[in-house]
Amino acid sequence: MTSFALKIIAIVSMFCDHFGDAFVGHFSFLNLIGRIAFPIFAFQISEGFIHTKNLKKYFLRLGIFALIAQIPFSLFSYKFLNVTSLSLNVFFTLFMGLLSIYLYEYIIKLFKNTNKIRVNENKIPFDKIIGIIIVLLIGYIAELLHTDYGFWGVLVIFVFYFFKEDKLAMIIFFVTLCVLKYGIQILQYGYNIGYVLLGLFTALPVVFISLYNGKQGRKIKYALYIFYPVHLLLLYFIF
Repeated sequence: MTSFALKIIAIVSMFCDHFGDAFVGHFSFLNLIGRIAFPIFAFQISEGFIHTKNLKKYFLRLGIFALIAQIPFSLFSYKFLNVTSLSLNVFFTLFMGLLSIYLYEYIIKLFKNTNKIRVNENKIPFDKIIGIIIVLLIGYIAELLHTDYGFWGVLVIFVFYFFKEDKLAMIIFFVTLCVLKYGIQILQYGYNIGYVLLGLFTALPVVFISLYNGKQGRKIKYALYIFYPVHLLLLYFIF
């Protein structure tokens, strides 16, 4: 499965999610399908960092479209989700996830190149410690800014990158994060089959990600960026 195929699956599932909010009402089977979208987008950020030829342009692109999409996102959230407080759209989450990966690689390379520390990798998992610190910091900022998916979203993006060479570990950690996300909600609000279904559909994208062959396929660089704010506006005005 190519990157193009993954993006199409994510776009379709995202549209189902938002169409469900606008047409059916919050939480329907369409919203369950919508849970497939973010993990694929998160995985694509990890792949984007690895394969991009210009990281600055990648950051700039995410940042610009995060700003462009904010008004459509706020209008949609207010009308269909009854969100009255300021929250930031998913592009901000993707931006911060990319930032966490960048900072991680930058700090690791900085210490290695300057020889400021000597690390016995068998005794001190320095890379893991740095990764945890960065995710805690960026994830906390994401929570403060009320970005879509918040801390959990940043953590998922980083997990996909950190375990890029070990697909089994990637799957295990991601599924664990899904269990924790909805398990905590069950502990907070009581058991509800809805949380179980949300967890299952959120974990489902690992099937598609496992089939990823590392190839790009057809290029649709700006299609996703444009589709996100445009479809939110269309749904807002139509419904």
